[in-house]
Amino acid sequence: MSVAVRYLSKSGNTKKVAEAFARVAGVDAISVDQEGAKITERVDTLFIGGALYAYGIDNVLKEYIAGIDASKIGRAVVFSTSWLSKHALDLIAKGLKEKGIEVVSETFYLKSKAVDSNIAAAEEFAKRVL
Repeated sequence: MSVAVRYLSKSGNTKKVAEAFARVAGVDAISVDQEGAKITERVDTLFIGGALYAYGIDNVLKEYIAGIDASKIGRAVVFSTSWLSKHALDLIAKGLKEKGIEVVSETFYLKSKAVDSNIAAAEEFAKRVL
């Protein structure tokens, strides 16, 4: 099974979760604003995450999702961290579904303060959904 992990993180919390997923999958977690983030080969599972910024997801993440070639994605798993709201999960999933990408119903979310103490939970989630 081929896996890719993409994320956008400003505080580092979403990056930590992405790196936990990537460890389980044996791949690198790549920020959507870095070179090499574009998915050029088909992947069975794409883990994709970001946080809520000013009641929406960051424009960089929106643009990344808009640019995904849906034919290269088998399914997507959405994750997020934030201080207050899980709403980024819905916004990311909506953008993916609008592209015709299957989105797994189970998502992963942590409040920002809880990230460091829940990395093992992120790894267990990745094992379960893979």
